[in-house]
Amino acid sequence: MSDVAMQPKKPRKVAKAKNDDSEALLLALAENRVAIEGVAPEIDGGRFAVKRVVGEPLTVSADIFCDGHDEIDAALIYGPAEVDPSKWSEVKFAFVENDRWQATITFDQPGPYRYSIIAWRDLYATWRDEAKKKRDAGKLTDLEITEARDLVKKAAESGRGTKPEQKALAKLFERLEKHQAKGDLDAQYALMASDEAAGILEAAGHRTNLSRYSVDVPIWVDRERAAFSAWYELFPRSQSGDVNRHGTFDDVIRRLPDIQEMGFDVLYFPPIHPIGKTNRKGPNNTLTPGPDDPGSPYAIGSKDGGHLAIHPELGSFDDFHRLIDEARKHGLEIALDIALNASPDHPWIKEHPEWFDWRPDGTIKYAENPPKRYEDIVNFHFYRGALPSIWYAMRDMFLHWMQHGVKIFRIDNPHTKAYPFWEWVIGEARKVDPGVIFLAEAFTRPKVMKRLAKLGYNQSYSYFTWRNVKWELTEYLTELTTEECVEYMRVNFFVNTPDINPLYLQTSGRPGFQTRLALAATLAGNYGVYSGFELCEFLPIPGKEEYLNSEKFQIRAFDWKAEGNIRDDIAFFNKLRNDEAAMKDFRSLAFFNFFNEQILYYGKRTKDLSSYLLFMVNLDPHHGQGGHFEVPLWEFGLPDDGTIHATDLMRGESFAWTGKVQHWWLNPQDRPYAVFKLTR
Repeated sequence: MSDVAMQPKKPRKVAKAKNDDSEALLLALAENRVAIEGVAPEIDGGRFAVKRVVGEPLTVSADIFCDGHDEIDAALIYGPAEVDPSKWSEVKFAFVENDRWQATITFDQPGPYRYSIIAWRDLYATWRDEAKKKRDAGKLTDLEITEARDLVKKAAESGRGTKPEQKALAKLFERLEKHQAKGDLDAQYALMASDEAAGILEAAGHRTNLSRYSVDVPIWVDRERAAFSAWYELFPRSQSGDVNRHGTFDDVIRRLPDIQEMGFDVLYFPPIHPIGKTNRKGPNNTLTPGPDDPGSPYAIGSKDGGHLAIHPELGSFDDFHRLIDEARKHGLEIALDIALNASPDHPWIKEHPEWFDWRPDGTIKYAENPPKRYEDIVNFHFYRGALPSIWYAMRDMFLHWMQHGVKIFRIDNPHTKAYPFWEWVIGEARKVDPGVIFLAEAFTRPKVMKRLAKLGYNQSYSYFTWRNVKWELTEYLTELTTEECVEYMRVNFFVNTPDINPLYLQTSGRPGFQTRLALAATLAGNYGVYSGFELCEFLPIPGKEEYLNSEKFQIRAFDWKAEGNIRDDIAFFNKLRNDEAAMKDFRSLAFFNFFNEQILYYGKRTKDLSSYLLFMVNLDPHHGQGGHFEVPLWEFGLPDDGTIHATDLMRGESFAWTGKVQHWWLNPQDRPYAVFKLTR
């Protein structure tokens, strides 16, 4: 080894920290001493809003802890998003277990809110605990009482609490001083350890090392219909009762009592705008329409106007206003389908060519979903030269219909439009009316559907239409009710649509329609049917999930009370939904054991169990199914051999179940479902 290698190394010079800005950061870091983490619900770190409806509880939980052994306390702070956080309301957290805390709040008005969390070292609670231990051990001294007086003094200096609370604090200190003057140690301790003192210091005491969660978590609060609604879809032009006469809004008005009788609360129309003639489609989507064929309502725009206009054969705006008023009298709210696409005849094509896609030969590009090509429709685009003018135009279009009394919009294929546009335009609409509701018709990839919900959509179409067997339904509903998406995504279980004639309905007969109705109406908070479902309409285009003679391309006429209908079933479930509080809590859904893979068995209940419903649905439309099942006695605190009262709500029969395991049978030709209400 060389002499150089053996020589000791010179110590490195350590750079000295500058005590200016770094000291301020150090002090701030030290003051924010209580850890607040694992906050839930919080969507993407607070990027998107947690959703609730008016009156629906929001339970916030978090891990909250501190170094050392002092007692801590925490509070949930919350308020309208536009209000200064210093003026927000406050609710104390309750300790749960393992450093987990939680608090529950509700909201009484729709709109944007935020919440955050504060936590602090509670030196009074620490003193009370330690002083009691010392007193019980006979080791309480003047020092403990001096510490108590110092806590009261510091509380007075903090300025916390209302004037009455500050006044109570001053009286507390005055009484403490009197006991001190008499040298009465026990009286001073008794006063400071009392519940009275604890209440005063909780309200007005100093919060040591007050720490705050770094995020103000956004919340969007909706009116109830955003989370709980029953939709009925119809084509106004098919309401005349005559295939040779185009229906009008007045024809729809005449049908309102019929729809009310079934118990729906949302009446939804496909687009009601003028329909273009260029490349108009004929019956069953043919390319050779007759001169009187009405065309697809999704081919929006003609010489009579575009998205701001009404198809003249339906009526005028005065007629539309009358329809909205009459619908309201029948307990119905009108929802409009807004499709952001256009006929080649749309006035905007000439007025704003920059809003559309053009091919190299100068022709406009038709809508395509290769190999499908929709020659009667062209698409808008939302970027390039169209930005921002088309955004403003579309916003004004939504506001236009809101001014005409529409508060619910079903959006056609929103996943094919600009995501940032939806976040912006829904926000703009909410500024005008926080009660506006947007339903996303997006049958697409799961993450895309969830993104649309995060962007602001109040409701979302779902995969329910294709979930038919027990394990599929159980797995899907467990995801929707227990995973993070339940905090921001509200599904709408449509049993069918003008675009979708499910294979199950094509092959199941009337029992299959009853089964799918029972599932949709009881599993989800929002559900919908497309007219004809109540008549068990099922004729498909062979080999496709599409209706033969679809109303999308022709006017139809129906006998709405034809033999074999399931109107009574629909009315039963809609009444049940409105009568039983359990039906309004999507999260309360729980699956139970029925030892037959053809029977889906589940329940919904309120927290106090005053509304407790059990549902059995036979998924096999062709054969009777039954078996043993478990009555959830444990949820009522009953033993396995306990007895509970049950009412069969379809038959109106009451009886008692004794013992956890019982037996039931469901014959699809009679009725493929059963509904029970349990009471103590």
